[in-house]
Amino acid sequence: MDDLRVTIVQTELHWQEAEANRRMFSDKLAAAAPQTDLIVLPEMFTTGFSMQAEGLAEEADTFTLEWMQQEAGKHQAVLTGSVMVREGEQYLNRLYWVRPDGSFASYDKKHLFRMAKEHHTYTAGKERLVVELNGWRVCPLVCYDLRFPVWSRNTDNAYDLLLYVANWPKVRSQPWRTLLQARAIENLAYVVGVNRVGTDGNNHPYSGDSAIIHPKGYHLLETAEVEGIHTLALSKKELEAFREAFPAHLDADRFSLHR
Repeated sequence: MDDLRVTIVQTELHWQEAEANRRMFSDKLAAAAPQTDLIVLPEMFTTGFSMQAEGLAEEADTFTLEWMQQEAGKHQAVLTGSVMVREGEQYLNRLYWVRPDGSFASYDKKHLFRMAKEHHTYTAGKERLVVELNGWRVCPLVCYDLRFPVWSRNTDNAYDLLLYVANWPKVRSQPWRTLLQARAIENLAYVVGVNRVGTDGNNHPYSGDSAIIHPKGYHLLETAEVEGIHTLALSKKELEAFREAFPAHLDADRFSLHR
């Protein structure tokens, strides 16, 4: 397929109420009934950005994953977003990439937001994920990862779409908008950023600013500070034509990542 239909879901979240959030997303998706290939939910979409993992984290691959499998099958689209999970003695901010047939992949957030002491609660992931969808290669990352261009780098032209799910506060909305554009321009790739709106249980307001950015850096879609579900088709043909006409990736600096 040439086009990839992407649906972004920008909404408020019920603070630390997983079942209420799952019901809310089910209702919103049922009402919107998007004709799409990929549905993107925010970071920690079942709880909000909470450090109360000990009482709230699910065992890996249980309740929310099962819900995502049901919703992905119902809408015949990949469903993605992150949740807090427990795996052994560790807590992880884990993004699930769930396909309509129930199969899935996962990515654990690499860069933990120390200003909220996320690194004191959660364990950082070590491996980046690139998944295939209808001939597109997609790299899904989480929130604070956006600030780190090396981790996001499209080394060896590895992906076509770079995706960030987030709980990014309103006070830092300008860096969010600017960095999404920068990641698209420097990586010659589409970028999707999905953020929440409303105010969380720590009294942090969120302005949304969810967006879909063209590889040239301009906005194909930019949201206001309101709830909404939006679907947009991305053109693979247009992406490939741009990369052929402007192959800056061929002159990229080579480097290795030491952890």
